[in-house]
Amino acid sequence: MNIQPIVEGHGEADAVPVLLRRLACEAGARDSALLSEHGLQTSVELALMYENCGGILVLFEDEDGCPAELGPLLGRWAAVRAGGVPFAIALAHREYEAWFLAALDSLRGRRGIAREAKWDTDPERPRGAKEALEKLMERPYRETQDQAALSAVFDMAQAYHRSRSFRHLVKAVGDLLRQMGQPPAAWPPASWTTAGR
Repeated sequence: MNIQPIVEGHGEADAVPVLLRRLACEAGARDSALLSEHGLQTSVELALMYENCGGILVLFEDEDGCPAELGPLLGRWAAVRAGGVPFAIALAHREYEAWFLAALDSLRGRRGIAREAKWDTDPERPRGAKEALEKLMERPYRETQDQAALSAVFDMAQAYHRSRSFRHLVKAVGDLLRQMGQPPAAWPPASWTTAGR
């Protein structure tokens, strides 16, 4: 069975499957080939056309909205087309790149991020996480290339500890895997919940 993600931006189209494969691997899930489409209800219909679509993850950036309002609204819209197929909604607060800021310690010296780069404030606070990340780089940030590459290597435990919206994504993926009949043994991994990361 596959999880079919529906994402908003061009960079997320490449990055989210990488991230979900890593999360599914941590959860011990098998057979998690992931694809993405755009536009919510139409995308849900398209995702359902894929063979073995056992679940759908809708992941959008919530740049200025209220997740408590937007999440349920997206859920209602997705439910109209999902039928009985499990789905989950997750919102990256502000921008997907906020998760990289949350795990910046693990990204120093990678993909152009300066070895001395520091981020000491709330990673979800600034509007313009892409721009903030680029300021920490020694070259321009290229969303369509860097987002997937950084998704493959950032420390998910750091992001889990420092980002509320990443914790919500992790919970959503765990819930979705349970609905798909592939419950993680321990979710999130115990090492992620250790204080002081």
